[in-house]
This record gives sequence, C-alpha cells and structure tokens, in this order.
Amino acid sequence: MPRFLSFISIFIIISTFSIKGVDPTATNFTYKECQGSWCPYPIPGTAIETPDSLTAIFINHVGRHGSRYPSSPNSTYTLLRALERADSLNTITTLGKELLNLTHYVAIRADKQWGALDSLGIAEQRGIASRMYINYPELFINGKISAISSYSPRCVMSMYSFTHQLDRLNNKVEITTSSGRQNSQLLRPFDQNKDYTEFIRSKVWETPLNDYADTRITATPLRNILGKEYPLTLSDTRSLAMDLYQLLGGLSAMNIDVDLSKYLSVEEINALWSIYNLRQYLQRTASVLSSVPAEIASPLVLDFIRTTDDAIAGKSDVTTILRFGHAETLLPLFSILHLQGAYYLTNYYDTVAGHFQNFKMVPMGANLQIVLFKSQSGKHYVRFDLNEQAIKLMPNDDRIYIPWDEAREYMIRCLPLIDQP
Repeated sequence: MPRFLSFISIFIIISTFSIKGVDPTATNFTYKECQGSWCPYPIPGTAIETPDSLTAIFINHVGRHGSRYPSSPNSTYTLLRALERADSLNTITTLGKELLNLTHYVAIRADKQWGALDSLGIAEQRGIASRMYINYPELFINGKISAISSYSPRCVMSMYSFTHQLDRLNNKVEITTSSGRQNSQLLRPFDQNKDYTEFIRSKVWETPLNDYADTRITATPLRNILGKEYPLTLSDTRSLAMDLYQLLGGLSAMNIDVDLSKYLSVEEINALWSIYNLRQYLQRTASVLSSVPAEIASPLVLDFIRTTDDAIAGKSDVTTILRFGHAETLLPLFSILHLQGAYYLTNYYDTVAGHFQNFKMVPMGANLQIVLFKSQSGKHYVRFDLNEQAIKLMPNDDRIYIPWDEAREYMIRCLPLIDQP
C-alpha cells in the first residue's frame, strides 16, 4: 500500500509541473544578479578581521578589469538595425520606440570606446586598492609592488587606476608595471594554449548550448518591442533575444540606470541569463566535455606557488604582486582550484544555473587575493579572498587560514600531472 501511494504522489507532482508549466531547474535571481558577469563590482560591507597572532607579509592578487563599455558593437548594432527596420515597417511598439532611443544612446556613448574602461570601472579599481592599503598598511609603507596586465587597454587602465590610487595613499611605495603580450601566458592563456583553441574551434560545446537555448528562448520579449507583424525566423529569435539581453545586461557597467523590467520579465531575464551563464561554464571551466578550459590556468597557479615560496624564503623583496586580466582569466583559475561554485561536473546542463553563477564569481572588477601571513611562531598561513570575502580553499575543509605547506600541496594536486613542479 505505501508503495502504491508513493507512485500516486510522484504522478501528482509530475502532473502539477505539467499543468502549471513549472520548471524545477528554472532560476529566480534578481534583475541585478541576472546582469551576470556584467554586474558592477559588489563593494564588501566589512573588512575581514585577521587574528592578532597573524601578520600579513605578502599578497598575490589577480583581478579582472573594472566596469567597461560593451566589448564589441556587434550586439548593439544588430539590435539597432532590427529596431530601425521595425520602425520603417511600422510594426514597432511604443516600448520598442523607447528601446530604439536607448540603443541609439548606447551606440553614441560607446562610439570609439567599445571595450574601454569607464569611470565606474576606474572607481572600482581605486576602491579595491584603497581597501587593500587600509587592511594591510604594513605592506605598503616603503613596500615594493609588481603589477602586470594583459595588453587589453581596459586591463592596462585598470592596473594604472589601481597603482595610481596606492601611490596617492603613499607616494613612497615603489611600483613597477608591465603590460603587453609577454604577460599573455598568465593573463590571456585562452589565446596561448593550443589545446584550448582547438577545443573552441571544435565547437563541441555548441550543440549542448544551442539545445539548452532552444528550451529557454521565446519570441515574446522581441514581439513586445518589434511588434507582432515583424518578420522573425527561429534563427532571428535566437540571436536577437541574446542581443537584447547583452544590451540590457551591460547598461549598469556603463553607469546607465534603466528599469530592465520594462523589457524583460523576471522569468525572461533569468532564462536569457542562464544561456549566457551556460556558455561561460562550457567554454571557461572544467566540464564533462573537457578539462582543458580549466587547465589553461596551470601557469598562473604555478606562478602563485613560486612567488609565495620566494616571499617565504626571502628571495624577493616584493610585498604585493598585482595581475590584471579578464573574466576568461579568472574562471579557469577558479575552476582548476575547484573553488566552491566554480567546479561542477554534470551531463544535465539544465542544472548548471543552480550550481554555477557567473555574477558570484566574475562580476566586473572580480579578484582573487591570496594573502600570506606569518604567525608569532614563525609558521606561514594563507587566506584566499574572492572579491574581498574570505573563502574556503579546499572541499570539505572549513578552515579559512590554512598552513602554506597544506595549501601548496593542494594547489599542486589540482594541476595536471604534466604541469606539476
């Protein structure tokens, strides 16, 4: 009898989902969260309290550039052309005319500045630098700083905004900076690693992404702006819906305040966010498709180990190393280290959004700081801070402060055998 009842219960649950159209894998994140990796940097509420028994002696920092203009004009101009066509066909809605004006404004404001750091991005980097200085003043009083960036102008500008702020706070600090392709192995491995470029060219990730997108994208948001009579093919619907999402999702990074709910419902923006989120998951982290997207961060992990070892051994007088790259720099790093929320293996891609959320990992200005401490007994510990919040490094280990030898061993175990020192 109980077994019979359990079958009845399961049938009722499935029927309820079918009748009401409830998707158990659908998310319900806020409009701000659904801006995903275009979210402006979340300013931490309080500083991390360090035990009196520990003194910071070295910081390894790697960060993403700050908020920026859209990296490419493609989505903006494609959406603009569709809106202008709807206007000429006289199918455009009142809401569509409003969006047309907004898209024109974005195109004009971003003209000749596509991908460039904006004033908000500069402020984000200065804020991170100020808090680092306030939290660890002992590292910047007559300290030495080494900073590198990728050749991307927004990363170079992020580096200079950060170091300029440190210099403003203490102009006695010694700072050396370097930008260019010589830093690409660490900061742009997605350009350097042949296995990775072959993985991207193989497009093995494209089928699961498109299959998932087809279950999430609807024409409703586009009909609401282009009009019911506007000619839309299935292919147009797929691409234009994502163009609409990219335009709206990137507005806050340009410091443009718009009520997104006018154009997308919560369900619609969650659906579009989840598609872009899945794309980053498939292309930039370890998955059942390949471990290569994570393994490209191996040189950066080895650099962390080497520079921390040198700081402990007194082989270097640099007290802080700063690195400025991209979301594509950070996601592989977080994944190879199996940081919580960045490592998830599944064959069920509709579950990814429930376990991997890009807005938590790589908002604009995202960063990982590995702070090295020395205890009163002379032992060395490290703390990993993601976006200036202390995190657990190792799975099933709640410690925040970890002896360096243990952290070092864990980081080496995360590396492919071919890359281990």
